[in-house]
Amino acid sequence: MVRFGSVDTGSRKWRWGMAIGLFIATGCSANQPPPEPVRTIEIQQSWELQPGDAVGNHTVVAGLGDISIQLTGETVYAPFDGIVQPNSESCVLFSSPEVPAYLFRLCGLDNPNIGEIAEGSAIGSGDYLHFATLRKQPDGTWTMVEPARNILERILR
Repeated sequence: MVRFGSVDTGSRKWRWGMAIGLFIATGCSANQPPPEPVRTIEIQQSWELQPGDAVGNHTVVAGLGDISIQLTGETVYAPFDGIVQPNSESCVLFSSPEVPAYLFRLCGLDNPNIGEIAEGSAIGSGDYLHFATLRKQPDGTWTMVEPARNILERILR
């Protein structure tokens, strides 16, 4: 260790290193927005198996009412300005004020973009998309309806 007067340079470097390390560890993460909460919805129809359930050692990734589309790694896009929210381990919900009575459930995407999203922006990509359209009922529950071809075309571009 080298000393200059009463200052220990090894100790000073260590303190500066610790201060910078603490700043990086705490300062950089302090500005991160909180994670988007999981949105749960009540679906009017009730089936025993739902996306996210386990059967043996396998995860159910789609169910009755879902349309499965082979993506082979391609990207899916927001059909309108809206919000992407987590719904289950492998599913997200897309909602938009442009179609307030509808939700779109997208399952099977790798690392989807969560939060507010602009029309035409990437939601995520994957090998398969399991897609469902849900319509809000007067009692507040949601029912699955047939997806419109033009919405799917906007999502798949």
